[in-house]
Amino acid sequence: MVKIDLNADLGEGGSADAELMTLVSSVNIACGFHAGDAQTMLTSVRNAIKNGVAIGAHPGFPDRENFGRTAMVLPPETVYAQTLYQTGALEAIVRAQQGVLRHVKPHGMLYNQAAKDPVLADAIASAVRDCDPQLILVGLAGSELIRAGQRLGLATRQEVFADRGYQADGSLVPRTQPGALITDEEQALAQTLEMVRTGQVIAIDGTSAKVQADTVCLHGDGEHALRFARRLRAAFAEHGILVSA
Repeated sequence: MVKIDLNADLGEGGSADAELMTLVSSVNIACGFHAGDAQTMLTSVRNAIKNGVAIGAHPGFPDRENFGRTAMVLPPETVYAQTLYQTGALEAIVRAQQGVLRHVKPHGMLYNQAAKDPVLADAIASAVRDCDPQLILVGLAGSELIRAGQRLGLATRQEVFADRGYQADGSLVPRTQPGALITDEEQALAQTLEMVRTGQVIAIDGTSAKVQADTVCLHGDGEHALRFARRLRAAFAEHGILVSA
Protein backbone atom coordinates (compact mmCIF):
# COMPACT_ATOMS: atom_id res chain seq x y z
CA MET A 1 0.00 0.00 0.00
CA VAL A 2 1.20 3.49 -0.86
CA LYS A 3 1.58 5.75 2.17
CA ILE A 4 1.60 9.54 2.26
CA ASP A 5 1.87 12.13 5.00
CA LEU A 6 -0.72 14.91 4.72
CA ASN A 7 0.39 18.10 6.45
CA ALA A 8 -1.18 21.50 7.06
CA ASP A 9 0.24 24.84 8.15
CA LEU A 10 -1.84 25.87 11.16
CA GLY A 11 -1.88 28.37 14.01
CA GLU A 12 -1.89 31.16 11.43
CA GLY A 13 -5.35 32.54 12.15
CA GLY A 14 -7.37 30.14 10.02
CA SER A 15 -10.92 29.42 11.18
CA ALA A 16 -10.83 25.72 10.26
CA ASP A 17 -7.78 24.66 12.29
CA ALA A 18 -9.66 22.42 14.73
CA GLU A 19 -11.48 20.55 11.96
CA LEU A 20 -8.36 20.21 9.82
CA MET A 21 -6.60 18.55 12.75
CA THR A 22 -8.97 15.60 12.29
CA LEU A 23 -8.07 15.16 8.61
CA VAL A 24 -4.29 15.53 8.41
CA SER A 25 -1.48 13.41 9.81
CA SER A 26 1.02 16.22 10.52
CA VAL A 27 0.74 19.89 11.44
CA ASN A 28 3.23 22.74 11.11
CA ILE A 29 2.52 25.33 13.79
CA ALA A 30 3.39 28.99 13.24
CA CYS A 31 5.92 30.18 15.79
CA GLY A 32 5.12 33.89 16.10
CA PHE A 33 7.33 35.55 13.51
CA HIS A 34 5.04 35.49 10.44
CA ALA A 35 1.84 34.59 12.34
CA GLY A 36 0.62 33.21 15.65
CA ASP A 37 1.66 33.91 19.21
CA ALA A 38 2.23 32.03 22.47
CA GLN A 39 -1.48 31.39 23.02
CA THR A 40 -2.19 30.14 19.49
CA MET A 41 0.89 27.92 19.71
CA LEU A 42 -0.37 26.41 22.99
CA THR A 43 -3.89 25.90 21.63
CA SER A 44 -2.59 24.33 18.43
CA VAL A 45 -0.28 21.99 20.33
CA ARG A 46 -3.09 20.84 22.61
CA ASN A 47 -5.37 20.18 19.63
CA ALA A 48 -2.63 18.29 17.82
CA ILE A 49 -1.97 16.06 20.82
CA LYS A 50 -5.70 15.47 21.24
CA ASN A 51 -5.99 14.35 17.61
CA GLY A 52 -2.80 12.29 17.58
CA VAL A 53 -1.10 14.15 14.73
CA ALA A 54 2.65 14.73 14.38
CA ILE A 55 3.69 18.20 15.55
CA GLY A 56 6.13 20.38 13.67
CA ALA A 57 7.52 23.91 14.01
CA HIS A 58 6.80 26.38 11.20
CA PRO A 59 9.38 29.17 11.54
CA GLY A 60 9.36 32.11 9.16
CA PHE A 61 10.89 35.49 8.46
CA PRO A 62 9.97 38.31 10.91
CA ASP A 63 7.32 39.67 8.54
CA ARG A 64 3.85 39.66 10.08
CA GLU A 65 2.69 42.52 7.83
CA ASN A 66 3.12 40.37 4.72
CA PHE A 67 2.55 36.93 6.28
CA GLY A 68 6.20 35.96 5.83
CA ARG A 69 6.04 36.23 2.05
CA THR A 70 8.49 39.11 1.55
CA ALA A 71 11.95 38.26 0.26
CA MET A 72 14.67 39.10 2.77
CA VAL A 73 18.45 39.04 2.63
CA LEU A 74 19.65 38.33 6.16
CA PRO A 75 23.04 37.12 7.43
CA PRO A 76 23.13 33.31 7.79
CA GLU A 77 23.86 33.72 11.51
CA THR A 78 20.65 35.75 11.89
CA VAL A 79 18.60 33.12 10.08
CA TYR A 80 20.22 30.43 12.24
CA ALA A 81 19.34 32.32 15.44
CA GLN A 82 15.78 33.09 14.36
CA THR A 83 15.11 29.50 13.33
CA LEU A 84 16.56 28.16 16.58
CA TYR A 85 14.56 30.70 18.60
CA GLN A 86 11.23 29.84 16.99
CA THR A 87 11.76 26.09 16.99
CA GLY A 88 12.91 26.11 20.60
CA ALA A 89 9.89 28.13 21.70
CA LEU A 90 7.45 25.66 20.18
CA GLU A 91 9.46 22.69 21.46
CA ALA A 92 9.16 24.02 25.01
CA ILE A 93 5.38 24.32 24.69
CA VAL A 94 5.11 20.83 23.20
CA ARG A 95 7.24 19.34 25.97
CA ALA A 96 5.20 21.12 28.65
CA GLN A 97 2.09 19.45 27.24
CA GLN A 98 3.76 16.00 27.36
CA GLY A 99 4.09 15.88 23.58
CA VAL A 100 7.04 15.45 21.22
CA LEU A 101 8.16 17.86 18.51
CA ARG A 102 8.75 15.76 15.38
CA HIS A 103 9.74 18.05 12.53
CA VAL A 104 10.52 21.54 11.27
CA LYS A 105 9.18 23.09 8.07
CA PRO A 106 10.12 26.69 7.20
CA HIS A 107 7.33 29.01 6.08
CA GLY A 108 6.69 31.09 3.00
CA MET A 109 9.57 33.06 1.58
CA LEU A 110 12.06 31.55 4.03
CA TYR A 111 11.09 28.13 2.65
CA ASN A 112 11.25 29.28 -0.98
CA GLN A 113 14.58 31.08 -0.68
CA ALA A 114 16.12 28.12 1.15
CA ALA A 115 14.95 25.86 -1.66
CA LYS A 116 17.46 27.57 -3.97
CA ASP A 117 20.09 29.11 -1.66
CA PRO A 118 22.48 26.53 -0.17
CA VAL A 119 23.91 29.00 2.37
CA LEU A 120 20.47 29.85 3.70
CA ALA A 121 19.52 26.18 3.65
CA ASP A 122 22.61 25.28 5.70
CA ALA A 123 21.75 27.94 8.30
CA ILE A 124 18.25 26.51 8.74
CA ALA A 125 19.40 22.90 8.80
CA SER A 126 22.12 23.74 11.33
CA ALA A 127 19.57 25.35 13.63
CA VAL A 128 17.30 22.31 13.40
CA ARG A 129 20.18 19.94 14.11
CA ASP A 130 21.43 22.01 17.03
CA CYS A 131 17.95 22.19 18.54
CA ASP A 132 17.50 18.41 18.28
CA PRO A 133 19.29 16.13 15.79
CA GLN A 134 16.30 13.78 15.89
CA LEU A 135 14.04 16.38 14.27
CA ILE A 136 12.95 15.81 10.69
CA LEU A 137 13.57 18.64 8.23
CA VAL A 138 10.75 19.15 5.73
CA GLY A 139 11.47 20.98 2.48
CA LEU A 140 10.50 21.28 -1.15
CA ALA A 141 11.17 18.05 -3.03
CA GLY A 142 14.60 18.12 -4.68
CA SER A 143 15.57 21.43 -3.06
CA GLU A 144 18.74 22.80 -1.49
CA LEU A 145 17.02 22.58 1.89
CA ILE A 146 16.65 18.82 1.53
CA ARG A 147 20.28 18.51 0.45
CA ALA A 148 21.43 20.63 3.41
CA GLY A 149 19.53 18.43 5.84
CA GLN A 150 21.04 15.32 4.33
CA ARG A 151 24.56 16.79 4.50
CA LEU A 152 24.10 17.47 8.20
CA GLY A 153 22.74 14.01 8.96
CA LEU A 154 19.11 14.97 9.50
CA ALA A 155 16.19 12.84 8.43
CA THR A 156 14.33 14.70 5.68
CA ARG A 157 10.87 14.61 4.15
CA GLN A 158 10.38 15.90 0.62
CA GLU A 159 7.22 17.93 0.19
CA VAL A 160 4.84 18.49 -2.70
CA PHE A 161 1.91 20.88 -2.98
CA ALA A 162 -1.65 20.09 -3.95
CA ASP A 163 -2.55 23.65 -4.95
CA ARG A 164 0.65 25.11 -6.41
CA GLY A 165 1.89 25.25 -9.97
CA TYR A 166 5.28 23.75 -10.82
CA GLN A 167 8.08 24.83 -13.13
CA ALA A 168 10.00 22.48 -15.42
CA ASP A 169 12.84 22.07 -12.88
CA GLY A 170 10.46 20.91 -10.16
CA SER A 171 10.41 24.24 -8.32
CA LEU A 172 7.22 26.13 -7.51
CA VAL A 173 5.90 28.89 -9.74
CA PRO A 174 6.48 32.14 -7.76
CA ARG A 175 3.29 33.60 -6.31
CA THR A 176 3.87 36.78 -8.31
CA GLN A 177 3.55 34.89 -11.61
CA PRO A 178 0.52 33.44 -13.44
CA GLY A 179 -0.14 29.80 -12.69
CA ALA A 180 1.27 29.93 -9.16
CA LEU A 181 -1.97 28.87 -7.49
CA ILE A 182 -4.33 26.11 -8.60
CA THR A 183 -7.87 27.16 -7.75
CA ASP A 184 -9.66 24.34 -9.57
CA GLU A 185 -10.17 21.50 -7.06
CA GLU A 186 -10.34 18.79 -9.72
CA GLN A 187 -6.99 19.89 -11.12
CA ALA A 188 -5.46 20.01 -7.64
CA LEU A 189 -6.76 16.52 -6.82
CA ALA A 190 -5.46 15.09 -10.09
CA GLN A 191 -2.05 16.72 -9.62
CA THR A 192 -1.74 15.39 -6.08
CA LEU A 193 -2.64 11.84 -7.02
CA GLU A 194 -0.18 11.94 -9.93
CA MET A 195 2.66 13.11 -7.71
CA VAL A 196 1.97 10.55 -4.98
CA ARG A 197 1.43 7.60 -7.33
CA THR A 198 4.04 8.26 -10.03
CA GLY A 199 6.51 10.84 -8.66
CA GLN A 200 5.78 13.11 -11.61
CA VAL A 201 4.08 16.48 -12.02
CA ILE A 202 3.03 18.36 -15.15
CA ALA A 203 4.76 21.74 -15.17
CA ILE A 204 3.10 24.92 -16.45
CA ASP A 205 5.00 24.58 -19.74
CA GLY A 206 3.46 21.13 -20.29
CA THR A 207 6.61 19.13 -19.56
CA SER A 208 6.86 16.47 -16.86
CA ALA A 209 9.05 17.06 -13.81
CA LYS A 210 10.19 14.48 -11.27
CA VAL A 211 9.23 14.99 -7.62
CA GLN A 212 9.59 12.81 -4.55
CA ALA A 213 6.35 12.97 -2.60
CA ASP A 214 6.96 12.07 1.05
CA THR A 215 4.42 14.57 2.33
CA VAL A 216 1.66 16.67 0.75
CA CYS A 217 0.97 20.20 1.96
CA LEU A 218 -2.60 21.35 2.40
CA HIS A 219 -2.76 25.11 2.96
CA GLY A 220 -4.86 25.62 6.06
CA ASP A 221 -5.46 29.32 5.35
CA GLY A 222 -7.19 28.67 2.03
CA GLU A 223 -10.81 29.69 1.55
CA HIS A 224 -12.00 26.14 0.98
CA ALA A 225 -9.29 24.28 2.91
CA LEU A 226 -11.65 22.10 4.94
CA ARG A 227 -13.75 21.00 1.99
CA PHE A 228 -10.68 20.23 -0.10
CA ALA A 229 -9.10 18.28 2.77
CA ARG A 230 -12.15 16.04 2.90
CA ARG A 231 -12.09 15.52 -0.85
CA LEU A 232 -8.37 14.74 -0.76
CA ARG A 233 -8.81 12.17 1.99
CA ALA A 234 -11.66 10.56 0.03
CA ALA A 235 -9.52 10.43 -3.11
CA PHE A 236 -6.63 8.83 -1.21
CA ALA A 237 -8.99 6.20 0.22
CA GLU A 238 -10.47 5.50 -3.21
CA HIS A 239 -7.00 4.85 -4.65
CA GLY A 240 -5.76 2.78 -1.71
CA ILE A 241 -3.37 5.44 -0.41
CA LEU A 242 -2.86 5.34 3.36
CA VAL A 243 -2.47 8.70 5.13
CA SER A 244 0.18 8.37 7.84
CA ALA A 245 2.69 10.68 9.50
